This record gives sequence, C-alpha cells and structure tokens, in this order.
Amino acid sequence: MIPISRTLRQGTPLVMAILLASCSGAEDAREPPVALPSSATVVEGVGDRSAAATGDATPTVAAQRPPASSDSAAVTMVSQPAVAANPLDAQRAYAYLQQICDLGPRPTGSAAMQAQRELLTKHFEALGAQVDFQRFEIRHPRTGEVTPVVNTIVQWHPDRAERILLCAHYDTRPQPDNPRVPARSRGTVFIGANDGGSGTALLMELGHHIPTLQNTALGVDFVFFDAEEFVFNLGTRVDRYFVGSEHFARLYANEPRSFRYRWGVLFDMVGDRQLTIYQEKNSWWWRDTRPLVEDIWETARELGVREFIARRKHNVRDDHLPLRNIGKIPCCNLIDFDYPSAPRNRYWHTDADTIDKCSGESLAKVGYVVLSWLEKLPPADSE
Repeated sequence: MIPISRTLRQGTPLVMAILLASCSGAEDAREPPVALPSSATVVEGVGDRSAAATGDATPTVAAQRPPASSDSAAVTMVSQPAVAANPLDAQRAYAYLQQICDLGPRPTGSAAMQAQRELLTKHFEALGAQVDFQRFEIRHPRTGEVTPVVNTIVQWHPDRAERILLCAHYDTRPQPDNPRVPARSRGTVFIGANDGGSGTALLMELGHHIPTLQNTALGVDFVFFDAEEFVFNLGTRVDRYFVGSEHFARLYANEPRSFRYRWGVLFDMVGDRQLTIYQEKNSWWWRDTRPLVEDIWETARELGVREFIARRKHNVRDDHLPLRNIGKIPCCNLIDFDYPSAPRNRYWHTDADTIDKCSGESLAKVGYVVLSWLEKLPPADSE
C-alpha cells in the first residue's frame, strides 16, 4: 500500500496518474483509478498498502467507547459478551510466523520467496488442500531483468461452485522506507513480520480448521499474492503496486470459470500485539461490500472480540481494490494500520517490523472471527 495523502502532496500529473491506478475496471496498462466518494476528504496519513489514514488521533483501544467521527453513525454502546472459546491455536500460529520470518526478507523473485512457497505447498497439501500457482513475469522495476511472479492458490472443496476468497500478500518490500521515519532510523533489512508475514501465518493456522467447516454449501480458496509492493522508488517515479492481485482479478474477470466468489476477505497487518482493527473506509463506502463489513464486525461483537472496532478510520489502497474493481469480487480489507498506535506506524516499513512486535493471540482472534463468520453464512439461494 502507498499513502494517498503523501502522493497527493507531490502533486505531479505522473504521480497522480499512477496513484489513482488500481481501482477501475478499465482495461489499461496502468493501475485503474481509486473511486472515492464525492464527499470524501483525503487528509494526512501514512501507509503503504497505499494508505491514506484519515484521522491522526491516537486510536481508541478496544475496551474504550469509540469516539464519534464525522463519517460514522452514532454509536450505541451495548454490553459485550464474554469471549467464547477460540478453536484457533495462538501458539501454533505464532510458530508459523516464526518459520516465515526465519526465511528472512521475501521480496518477489528471491530465493527466500521460493522457499516460502515450498513451505506453504507442503503445509497445505499435508492438510488435504489442492495447491496451484499462477505464474507470470514482469520486468524488474530497477534493473529491467525478467522477474518471476507467482500467486499461490490453495483450494478447499474445489468442486463447489459457490466460493469464498480469503487472501493476503506474501511478498515483502525490497527495502525499509517509511517516509515518517528518518532514513538513518529505518534500517536496511525489512523482515515484514506483520506486513507480509502475519496474513500468511494466519492462513496457515486457518488451514487446520477449513476441512472441518460445518458450512458445507461453500468452497474456500486461500490466495497468496506476490508483488503486492515490489517497489523501489518514493520520488516522482512510482512503481506499480498490487501486481499479483491485479493479474488474479483480470484472469477471474475475463476467463471462463465454473464458480464464483461470493465474498472476499483480505488480511494485511493483522498480527500487531496492540491489535485494533477499524473498518477500512473503501470497504465501508462500497455498497456491495458494506454488508460484508457489517457481518464481520457483528460476528466479532457476538464473540466478544473487542479488537474489532466498529468505526471507520483508514482509507487504504490495497489488494482489495483490484479484486473488487477489476474482478468484481466484493472484498473487504482487515488491516490494523496503527502499528504501533503511538508513535503511529513507527514499525511499518522499517527494520522494526519483527516478530517480537506480533502476537499469536492477535492472529488467533482475527482468524476466529472470520472462521465463525464462515460458519454462519447462508446458502446462496437463501440470501
């Protein structure tokens, strides 16, 4: 992701053209434009999932009353139920994250990315899933060399025509470059424990629970997107984001298929020890995805998972944009874009994004909410 506000401040037509690129269904070599509501105001924010963080105040912790905001409906506080028993294994999820981080940086086309793909293939096949790959090539943004890009697709019950897409990016940024942190303090090695690792580890843990899912009406696909942020420049030239998810979305939209994705859920930066997941603004603004957002946050409320805060906060450009705007898959983004809450996002895109900043409990809570939501989804003909 990239900060919308930061890019807007640069103000060049080229930057604007590329910035507004991952959102429309137009067949264009550039990323399609972001569709913002006419009343939206883009203000200062940081984010490389392409985030324009709207509102710079310290986020309300889950146990507090969420403050009112200009784009939020009035909040009625109700008693929260006690947290029910979570079937996900927090220690095991954290161990998966450790395995991923032990590989080191995992940028597109690297040996570590290949090792990660082999790790995931072995893991999911052992759990009974079918694993496939979308392979294609791009030019390296810096050297021009041909670089392999591989999306990994894990299918559960591939014969079922009605499907749910659960996804994350599994590449890491080639270098730490958080613009809010002085260059001398960013470090030189980006491990991406939360940004790139957490969604991958969460899906590895969820893989233990999908085979026994009681909802037999739906198939589930896990998709790991490559080249989400294979970028090297922060100046007037802006490299393409969301390469893997855009490729996936175009194939889904344009090639014959015998199935459809009813919903999509994107996991990004979901391992923070100080977990706070607000409703991402694009996911809320879009009419086709708002019911999805409401259902997931209602599920969290019913389970007593207070880290899901029913208030809109960040406007994030991420893989859900091409999935929804090109692939026409209603997809929401589950992202904690306060990493940490203060100073906000100090760890993001620096060498501080390491496993000690993450928590297996956070991974398990996010997975529990989504697993419970999957269980209660009605058959397609009853909607």
